[in-house]
Amino acid sequence: MSSPHPALARLAPAEAGGRLTLGLELPLDNDWGPSRQDADRAAGRPFGVPDLAEHTRLARLADRLGFAALWLRDVPLHDPAHFGDAGSVFETFTHLGHLAAVTEHVVLGTAAVVLPLREPLLVAKAAATVDVLSGGRMLLGVASGDRPVEYPLFGRDFPDRGTAFREGVETLRAAWRQGPLELARAGLGAERGLEVLPRTVDPAGIAIAVAGGAQQTPEWIAEHADASLDYPRDLGALRVKTQEWRRLTGDGGKPYLTPMVLNLREDPGAAPRPVRLGLSTGSRALVDHLERMSALGVAHVSFNLRPNDRPVDELLHELAEDVLPHFRTSTARTTQPESRRLQ
Repeated sequence: MSSPHPALARLAPAEAGGRLTLGLELPLDNDWGPSRQDADRAAGRPFGVPDLAEHTRLARLADRLGFAALWLRDVPLHDPAHFGDAGSVFETFTHLGHLAAVTEHVVLGTAAVVLPLREPLLVAKAAATVDVLSGGRMLLGVASGDRPVEYPLFGRDFPDRGTAFREGVETLRAAWRQGPLELARAGLGAERGLEVLPRTVDPAGIAIAVAGGAQQTPEWIAEHADASLDYPRDLGALRVKTQEWRRLTGDGGKPYLTPMVLNLREDPGAAPRPVRLGLSTGSRALVDHLERMSALGVAHVSFNLRPNDRPVDELLHELAEDVLPHFRTSTARTTQPESRRLQ
């Protein structure tokens, strides 16, 4: 893309002066917290399946408080024996359509759609639909997947998922390109006159963030992705990854995005300690840690709040009051031309 898609520009706004923005990974629940786990065991509820009764209200609250993005995972099949976590539970694009209707400002991202398990043309159409319904707020994170049991059930080959991923990204780009659809690999030329509708808000298409390595070389990701959506790392390992990303992308302005598991302690002055994939910390040390991440070149961090014992509402308000002001979300709203808006 010659210029950033509006959703990607919102996550890494030029007016922020290189400072990172902050988002949230869904589900917005505290089902990994110790008290909640005790209550779920006593009630016979399975681990890893969040309570979604308040998901709409909490998404609206996050939007109103000024978080930059809401991220959804793609877990086609719940595997309690080997993975345990059901992720966001709802089907990804159905859920995104709902979120597009109940929020106004947050970027709506996937972290990440397992592209080799899906038909790429249908992914292109679904993502474009969310993009239009949300006024240009869609950001498509894609991955190659890591659960071998799913692939034969979808008629896919697990060892070949890297090739399927590359072909899938190529199909997405072709589907969003202006003009008739061309897919040489499928023998389809422009003269046939097929199109994928609706057209995306940005004529250049939807920004694609590649999650992890996706069975590709770093050079391929740097060339074909609009952003890197990489795994949580300690600051030392993060420095190595962000330096590599900058070396590969040069001055192309492609942002580095990462999630973080966050156990936000009640004491703002609580010292940080590492937990799996993130931190347990008070708000003051969290700000310091995020400042360091920003200095390393991280453009956006999304918090996973599930390990907390405190109510999610309380956590969102504390983050909005004590942390967000240090990392201002762009005030620019993603908009689309009058002629492209749904009536």
